[in-house]
Amino acid sequence: QVQLVESGGGLVQAGGSLRLSCSASGRAFGRRAMAWFRQAPGKEREFVAAKNWSGATFYADSVKGRFTISRDNAKNTVYLQMNSLKPEDTAVYFCAAHDNSGSYYRMGSYDYWGQGTQVTVSS
Repeated sequence: QVQLVESGGGLVQAGGSLRLSCSASGRAFGRRAMAWFRQAPGKEREFVAAKNWSGATFYADSVKGRFTISRDNAKNTVYLQMNSLKPEDTAVYFCAAHDNSGSYYRMGSYDYWGQGTQVTVSS
């Protein structure tokens, strides 16, 4: 069992930065890929970024060069540093733990999810 708790969301002006954190409890955190997804109002949840246990990173094209995913396995925490934020980044951001099979980009490949944290970017 893995429990995930996100924090760090909030309201920021366009061009600003936020850092999201996801604290994980439970076993085998270090051997799972971890990811961030987001869901804007009226839209489907979409992949943002992932980092696997060997350190490889994966990003959606819309956030490449602006967002950075990192993890601290000693603290069982994964982070999402978001820079140069745009109004279209406004969404609820979810942390997810990969089930060690399947594509990192698909929601169905993740078996544990956090409750989400709201990010609002004003223009």
